[in-house]
Amino acid sequence: MTEQTQVVDLVITDAAELLTCAPEAPDLIGRLRGGGLAADGGRIVSGYRGRRVIDASGKVVLPGFVDSHTHVVFGGDRAAEYAAKAAGTSPPAGATVGITGTMADTRALSVAELVQQALPRVREMVASGTTTFESKTGYGLSRESEQRLLVANALLAEAADARLVSTYLGGHAIEPGRDPEEWTAEIIAQLPEVAGSAAFNDVYCDDGYFTPAQAERILEAGLAHGLAPKIHLDAYSRTGFAEVAARLGVVSADHLNHTSDAELEVLAEAGAVGVYMPCLDYAVAHPKPLDPARLQRAGMEIALATDVCPGCWTTSMQTAIVMACRTGGMSVAAAIRAATLGGARALGLGDQIGSLTAGREADVLVLDIPSHEHLAYRLSGSTVDSVVRAGAVVGAEGAR
Repeated sequence: MTEQTQVVDLVITDAAELLTCAPEAPDLIGRLRGGGLAADGGRIVSGYRGRRVIDASGKVVLPGFVDSHTHVVFGGDRAAEYAAKAAGTSPPAGATVGITGTMADTRALSVAELVQQALPRVREMVASGTTTFESKTGYGLSRESEQRLLVANALLAEAADARLVSTYLGGHAIEPGRDPEEWTAEIIAQLPEVAGSAAFNDVYCDDGYFTPAQAERILEAGLAHGLAPKIHLDAYSRTGFAEVAARLGVVSADHLNHTSDAELEVLAEAGAVGVYMPCLDYAVAHPKPLDPARLQRAGMEIALATDVCPGCWTTSMQTAIVMACRTGGMSVAAAIRAATLGGARALGLGDQIGSLTAGREADVLVLDIPSHEHLAYRLSGSTVDSVVRAGAVVGAEGAR
């Protein structure tokens, strides 16, 4: 039996557009009119006789979305705070406000309850096309509570029809009344036990959060225990930490609202991916929304993420694409690449997922739209026809 006629697990045929998002594609998305792909053993292969076939006639096929920055595990919500801020008023007495407000709601829940609250959000993510997502801790802000969040991540990974990448974010904020240096030391002391439960070590470096000196110590300690570094950087002020972050080899630098152009170039030269979260900037009415064109001019790979969290409740990468194009001025092709290959690279997985090329995992979307431009054009509703994760159909309308 030749390679062209071998029977494989899954074949997707007759797409109106196939977007490979190949790394070197000159149009950013590797757009092919027509065609399809085959998957066997969870990976993309050559071949076209399938045990299962998805007819993609008139539809768009592209890689599964990779949501590279989420805080999807948390307790409660901040709807009262959001509504008050949108109306220009103060939150009502007793309302959950800010990171430390969510900290209290999160600590009040068991691990099982945290998973129970997070799982519907994850299912929404998968239903809208996300096949890989990062999940940060950071709402525990104590040694015991942060460890429980890591356990919740592990249980969520088992329950989700998507790949979960766990990130430790003890350096998210500081509990009110606690000495920042004491909490920094405790974060560092926890890192040896974190190493087996998380892939990344993250810290929020900004005014009112962690200083550059504290952030450097936390990231260096994580590196010593095999935790790759990430950084929440310069969301509300310029800290001057970008060059140190580049030297430490951060896989991604996220937010970047106040990072200078020269610092962006340093991060780009170091290979850091810039993570752009337009839904977050919109949700908080950020006074200085990130202009992704600045990252592009600096030569940075851009990842697009939802930043789903109590202050930015969106689970849809399609919504992030809409916002990136309309509020951020990105081309549709650039936004799609950022939501797929860019996100994969922000998680250190660019050689495994994020593009539809032979040997990569078969994480595939079939969208019921006639061309890729409709991803940004349709302002609401899901366009997903079928979701494939590692060659298995996990959400489908068009499979037969």
